[in-house]
Amino acid sequence: MAVLLALALALPLLVVDPGNHKQAPLPPGPAPLPSAEPSGADEPVVSVYLSATDTVEELPLETYLVGVLAAEMPAEFQLEALKAQAIAARTYIVQRLASGDRSGVPDERALVTDTVSHQAYISSERLTKEWAGAGKEAELAKLARAVKETEGVVMTYEGKPITASFFSTSNGYTENSEDYWKNEIPYLRSVASPWDREISPKYEDTVTIPRSEFLSKLGLSEGAVPVAAGGEGASSFIKILSYTQGKRIENVRIGGKTFTGREVRERLGLRSSQFSWKVEDGNVVITTYGYGHGVGMSQYGAEGMAREGRTAEEILAHYYTGISFDKTSNLLSSKK
Repeated sequence: MAVLLALALALPLLVVDPGNHKQAPLPPGPAPLPSAEPSGADEPVVSVYLSATDTVEELPLETYLVGVLAAEMPAEFQLEALKAQAIAARTYIVQRLASGDRSGVPDERALVTDTVSHQAYISSERLTKEWAGAGKEAELAKLARAVKETEGVVMTYEGKPITASFFSTSNGYTENSEDYWKNEIPYLRSVASPWDREISPKYEDTVTIPRSEFLSKLGLSEGAVPVAAGGEGASSFIKILSYTQGKRIENVRIGGKTFTGREVRERLGLRSSQFSWKVEDGNVVITTYGYGHGVGMSQYGAEGMAREGRTAEEILAHYYTGISFDKTSNLLSSKK
């Protein structure tokens, strides 16, 4: 794998044309990014449970991050967006290494899985076969460069690695942590993310759900949803009770029963908890805005900022309020 990445770094990189979105003002950022860890520095080892083969792969942290970037963000994205994602992914794994957290892993030998339950990852073997073997050396080189140029850099809050959550596409805003999870986390605050609507192909999605399926998944009675758009109560069987600061549905009453927006999203398999609806031909037609839980960094928002010329540091300072930067070697020194 090391040879493959070295070869990749020598190849030309892809370039994405910047967009014309007007720059939005950003709050003052943290101190500048620390310099990357020197080559040859003592590097932690990450053990990954590979769900497809029920095996565990062990590899250096920075090599692991190339596989995470390949799985989590399109290589066509701007380099600064990829660097922001690399730092977020590194922060996530360093937090688990520092705390010894192995939750959600079916094999006690592993620290994380290769799924979105932790962070997605493409194994070294698959990268060799499916990327280098398919003529995608330039894409792989770009991912390796994003990791190399941020080597060892981690986000911190009050001296500890943060919970660096991220998601695909916002509805125009990110969420406060307590509006999706239970805990209020000071650096996971709702911020504007106007770039997503302009550039993300995942911003809006419409699904048609048969009325019987809609009732079943929400545990509603037969009369809770009208049969046709013109039927009695067709416009009022869903009533929004409150919104989160991130403009998603906080609480909603459907057919006389109250749900959180998250409950509706998860029960119906929706992309977002911000949605509109209508009844049509015996079906419930729902249109969602944004993709993902909405907490932390929006990946398409990061891409939009990068197209405007914003740096990885500026992107991260926007999506993670009040954070600082440190190095892996400092945060894991007591673990060696």
